[in-house]
Amino acid sequence: MQIRTRIAPSPTGFVHIGTLHTALFNYFFTRQNGGKFVIRIEDTDRERLVEGAVENLLESLAVFGIENDEGPFIDSNGVIDEKGDFGPYTQSARLDIYKPYVQQLVLQGDAYYCFCTRERLDEMRKAQQAIKQTPKYDRACCKLDNAEVKARIDAGEAHVVRMKVPEGETTFTDLIRGTIKINNKEIDDQVILKSDGFPTYHLAVVVDDFLMQITHIIRGEEWLPSAPKHVILYKMLGFELPKFAHVPLLLNPDKTKLSKRQGDVAVEDYVKRGYLPDALINFVGTLGFNPSADKEIFTRTELTKLFDLSKVNKSGAVMNMEKLDWMNREYMRLLSIDELAEAARSFVQADVESEPVRRALVVERERVHRLDELQEAIDPYLIEPAYDPSMLVWKKADSADAKLQLDGIRGFIQALDDATIESVEKIEAEARAYIDANELQNGNVLWPMRVALSGHEKSASPFEFLWALGKGAALQRIDKAIGMLNK
Repeated sequence: MQIRTRIAPSPTGFVHIGTLHTALFNYFFTRQNGGKFVIRIEDTDRERLVEGAVENLLESLAVFGIENDEGPFIDSNGVIDEKGDFGPYTQSARLDIYKPYVQQLVLQGDAYYCFCTRERLDEMRKAQQAIKQTPKYDRACCKLDNAEVKARIDAGEAHVVRMKVPEGETTFTDLIRGTIKINNKEIDDQVILKSDGFPTYHLAVVVDDFLMQITHIIRGEEWLPSAPKHVILYKMLGFELPKFAHVPLLLNPDKTKLSKRQGDVAVEDYVKRGYLPDALINFVGTLGFNPSADKEIFTRTELTKLFDLSKVNKSGAVMNMEKLDWMNREYMRLLSIDELAEAARSFVQADVESEPVRRALVVERERVHRLDELQEAIDPYLIEPAYDPSMLVWKKADSADAKLQLDGIRGFIQALDDATIESVEKIEAEARAYIDANELQNGNVLWPMRVALSGHEKSASPFEFLWALGKGAALQRIDKAIGMLNK
């Protein structure tokens, strides 16, 4: 049997980071088993549709290299098309497919027509809540005979179709949570066909997963309460049950459900802030699942090979932003200079092809966590600094000593050969040799040197600044500092 998984998002806005989390788990599992990964668009909730949401979904997944084997994709002309043998892959284009299954359930006595108005349902719920009952449909329309149902339908009266939950218990196995059992008394008679002729999620997802031969339903924990309804529908329709796996929710640091009030929840927001796709895949792909206790950085290939549904945690996974920042910096360090320049291109207002900019990027990637921090970080390399001359003076020294040291540093820089100036390590070795040979103090020499080159009290080392600036620009800044102390 070929493994077939799917993600089935609703086009109601941005791509939630939780959608990426579930997509990665499906993707890892499918690729590990040589199966097929399907994208299906569940757009039956017509009131919440957002124009462009499908394009945003496909473009966001493409950023992370997540390609579906079946379902919608954006062709070379920028138009949404579909691939696969089980289409259409958009629910609104499948309305005629669902109707026979609704009729089957009604004929079997497993579903019934309901004519209750919104006002009656609201009153019913209020009455139930007043006596502390869980709100649940009272099955008033279940008692209608066939003749009355037909007459009311023929008269054009608005109606829905509800599933008739049987007595007893519903039991199923979850690959993450084990055996789950629920008393059917706790399950409401769910609407499966709305008055507008659109199926609800609950019917459509069961029919679609069956017809598309989905073998494993790997989805978020928020769908766990709906699973018993789906299991009941599978049995009513005579469908073979797929395997279920409900992955943990993503949580805020305070263990509440991830929400925009406490930080970014849209995938595109993380990309816009300068988190690298590979870093996000590593971070999100190990939320609730850690392949190794002594390792944090994994390639996509490693995650695919090591993924194990049985080892996914049951409890929610906290979005630890400090860890994401650390991980992103680690991935930035792994980039070649060309890759770093390309990644930084849309984040800096500078020519990333120029050598000074590229060197500044190499130095500052060690000091930032995200690409959107690079512009501010490299500004001191590109813009001649303005600062108070008093900053040049080291602790208990004075301006005369600062000028003396800068005069010496000027000669030191002037004497460096081309091979040395091309290596931070060689620059540092030569500078420390100069200090030792002249029996000087590190602070007295290196402090004014760093301030003169960077214009800041806190910055990269003077050796890194000298390497990034080059001899000519460095000497200009040293001369400017000496001039400031001469006034």
